Amino acid sequence: MLKQTIAMTALGLRSVPERWGPSLVIIVGLAGVVAVFTALLAMAEGFRSTLESAGRADVALVLRGGSSAELNSGLSRDQGEIIKQAPGVLTGPDGRPLASAEMIVIAELFKTGEQTGSNITVRGVEPAAFALRPQLRIVEGRGFQPGLRELIVGKGITGQFQGVAIGETLRMRGSDWTVVGSFQSGDAYESELWTDVEVAQTTFNRRGYSSVRLALDGAAGLQTVTDGLAADPRVNVDVETEQQYYSGQTRQFRATIGILAGVVTAIMALGATFAALNTMYAAVGARTREIATLRALGFGGTPVVLSVMIESLLLALAGGVVGAVLAFVLFNNMAVSTLGSNFTQVVFRFAVTPELVQRGLVIALAIGMVGGLLPAVRAARLPVTAALRAA
Repeated sequence: MLKQTIAMTALGLRSVPERWGPSLVIIVGLAGVVAVFTALLAMAEGFRSTLESAGRADVALVLRGGSSAELNSGLSRDQGEIIKQAPGVLTGPDGRPLASAEMIVIAELFKTGEQTGSNITVRGVEPAAFALRPQLRIVEGRGFQPGLRELIVGKGITGQFQGVAIGETLRMRGSDWTVVGSFQSGDAYESELWTDVEVAQTTFNRRGYSSVRLALDGAAGLQTVTDGLAADPRVNVDVETEQQYYSGQTRQFRATIGILAGVVTAIMALGATFAALNTMYAAVGARTREIATLRALGFGGTPVVLSVMIESLLLALAGGVVGAVLAFVLFNNMAVSTLGSNFTQVVFRFAVTPELVQRGLVIALAIGMVGGLLPAVRAARLPVTAALRAA
């Protein structure tokens, strides 16, 4: 049976160039399915990776109780100091808690070539913010000086928006700010503008903070901080690691893109399946005499089914590979921006990962299997005498 299957498969594949047009229908259709499916999920993966890489497991993020994001959280200056002194916080070289009370506000910038403004996060930070984010480094210019209206700009902002080059002046909320440097971190912070928190509070008439970040002292640090703040009646806060926070921020976006990818892929896959059915039925029809002759020579029905199925799967695999290559070439590492949980733009890059490519190829093979099964069964059931007469 194996020899018969190999022989019939080889005959079928040799005839593919004679049926190149119908075969291309399968390849092109499945290339489209895989490319769209991979691109949509690559967008979700890139967004997830950008946000989650900004979070660390050894840094706690403290927000006002019940707040879902930094934007709608508010802590007074006194509460900020209480949180910094919580048990379980790692101390820095100066013997003080390694903590940063931070404030965020929304500013408006214009994308290059566009006239409609987009919301951008302006983050006021304390000096310890840089120690809490060792991945962040100044790549152009210099850092801002405390007490001055100076900004450093994430590389994602400089690549997408205008008016943020070093030396330029930004007008925000009736005040002028000078861009003195740009930084790179490889995560969501590259979508922000940073300045001194004290200057931001004074300029934007804010008296408190949005959040407090704490370096945790050891594996039990998070629980120690949580228990300590829960027992203090002066504060009502939620405590979680940065990693947990950013993972939660991506959940809804990933779910939405996952549903969209499923719906679009299902619709396109349905069309591709019918295309595969038509193509393989046509292939069986074109090979009626050949199949009947082989059956008359003693070839069994199972090799016929397997040979047609193998041909269908190989065409589907070719389409899947073409779609995966297109998705990688066109979309991988492509920079875009979308609204994040703070209703501000988050700049991220599409990420076409091996896992996504594998999932796309599995979908292509599944469609090829479904599209080839019925024609394969029909080919095996062809009455030999009737097929020879018809041919």
